[in-house]
Amino acid sequence: MRRLLIISPHFPPVNAADMQRVRMLLPFFRQNGWQAQVLAVSADQVASPLDSWLVAGLPADVPVHWVNALGLNWSCVPGLGTLGLRALPALAMAGDRLLEKGGFDLVYFSTTVFEVHILGPRWKRKFRVPFVMDYQDPWVNDYYREHPDVVPPGGRLKYALARALHCWMEPRVLRQCAGVTSVSPAYMKQLERRYPWFKGVAHLVQAFPGSTRDFDRLPRTDADQRQNDRSDGLMHWVYVGRGGGDMAKATRGIFMCLRDYASQELKQRLRLHFIGTSYAPAGKGTKSLAPIATEFGMEHLVEERPDRISYAETLAYLRQADALIVPGSDDPAYTASKIYPYLLASRPLLAVFHENSTVVNLIGKVSGAVCVPFSTNESDAILAERIAAQWLCRARYQELVPLDEDAFRPYTDKGCAAELTAFFETCVAS
Repeated sequence: MRRLLIISPHFPPVNAADMQRVRMLLPFFRQNGWQAQVLAVSADQVASPLDSWLVAGLPADVPVHWVNALGLNWSCVPGLGTLGLRALPALAMAGDRLLEKGGFDLVYFSTTVFEVHILGPRWKRKFRVPFVMDYQDPWVNDYYREHPDVVPPGGRLKYALARALHCWMEPRVLRQCAGVTSVSPAYMKQLERRYPWFKGVAHLVQAFPGSTRDFDRLPRTDADQRQNDRSDGLMHWVYVGRGGGDMAKATRGIFMCLRDYASQELKQRLRLHFIGTSYAPAGKGTKSLAPIATEFGMEHLVEERPDRISYAETLAYLRQADALIVPGSDDPAYTASKIYPYLLASRPLLAVFHENSTVVNLIGKVSGAVCVPFSTNESDAILAERIAAQWLCRARYQELVPLDEDAFRPYTDKGCAAELTAFFETCVAS
């Protein structure tokens, strides 16, 4: 049995997107010959909402080692604002203690807290244990440089300082790793362009898995009750996930489509719900999608709730909606891993994504949705016309597109765990 140490500073009960790969795959590592342990940061020192429902699905036989980072009150000190820097010393000491006992075959950094990845070369040097990096987002992000009209999270100054630090750190870590996993093939191409020597590094492209286990153990929630009590005669379309300026093009296409092509009957009955669209603390989020509805005179149809909600409630909203809509990013490298629970919710689904997004290719393989791709230079009017033809035509919003379960099997939690552990074997052997 191989032994794996997973570095995931965000871990349940913390409800953060970057721990979802680890959370969903942990139950399947042992059956693929890998005994895992997790190194994480205490939840009370993480600036993210908590969700105890996530803990209940974790396997009981996987040890989790918690460390105490500098508290959240240190976030206001320049240079210590991020979790990675606050937790780095504690993670280093805890990792040293675990690895010096021996027996671990591999370290896996599965987190967007990229500062902690610098521990990989340290542990490789001290304990001769190889490490693998997980690129769920780009470490060095070029999107905001290429789209100067979009303000990066935290503001331009914070983004510039962080990017400078990451440009210094990334190549020093990447040269030492045994392999890289990524949610998008575009991230691998970016690394190859930035570092020609990266072509020799083993890599696996694998988005977050889809988990039917999560739907199977859903509790009864307020969303279920609202669905059962619904007597308003309205049609509710739902999107749960982040918003942002990079989704404006797809969102404009949807609202222009409704304004210009939807029947009066549909406009009278339709309500669109955008939920959890901001990463800001509760009560401080800014609406980013409802203002686009206002541009097209559709604001009376829209409810946007920026506050994040629990993962269980997210799944409940997806399952109980009359139809689901997913506006994609105008960044072709962006991979919306949330598309998997949308497909598994078994509801009529509209996905509007950049033509080079992996989501377009995925839906082409497994079906399960009406997918409308768009190009970078395509006008809003043309996109709206194509959405109308494919979604409003014949009332496709009332028609479930069946998911090809056989084609989807490699994208499930069980299938992804088998593929990932096989990749780990390759990295250890090399």
